[in-house]
Amino acid sequence: MGSHRLIFPLVALLVCLGTGCADTPAPTAVTTDGERSIVRRVNDGDTLTLTSGRQVRLVQVDAPELATDCYGRAAHTTLQQLVTAGKGVTLVGDARLDSEDRYGRLLRYVFVGRLNVNVELVRRGAASPYFFRKQRGRYAGELLAAVEAARSAGAGYWGTCPRAELNTGLGSVTGRQT
Repeated sequence: MGSHRLIFPLVALLVCLGTGCADTPAPTAVTTDGERSIVRRVNDGDTLTLTSGRQVRLVQVDAPELATDCYGRAAHTTLQQLVTAGKGVTLVGDARLDSEDRYGRLLRYVFVGRLNVNVELVRRGAASPYFFRKQRGRYAGELLAAVEAARSAGAGYWGTCPRAELNTGLGSVTGRQT
């Protein structure tokens, strides 16, 4: 009886090793609060790549472009501080908004624990609210309050980029890198 308990796990392990499943990333776990996933890398100030290979564009926010815009590199660094490679995140969609963008990236709010990373980026002045087609999602009020607080405090690019302006239809407008 005891030997049967060892045979099944051993066979499962051998099958897994033989088919290469050890190299396959774990599937994303879906919870009632969103999808749990692991970040492989932070691409720029508002985009992540997951261990599954999928890309996530943080919805309702826009960060300066990494290579060309004032504060682009700093926005990337800010997102890396909030969401490090190997870190678990919860991805939450918004039924009011598109699920994917035209590039096939998932459009999601990203949470680390209870922290809404999208709102925190805006609060730190590393991104602006971006309401594509003027559609406002469930956190629009928090995003607008966060950008006003960041502007008032001169946080992030609001204190660094002299040509920064708020335009929720365009996203981050910071001017070119100098």
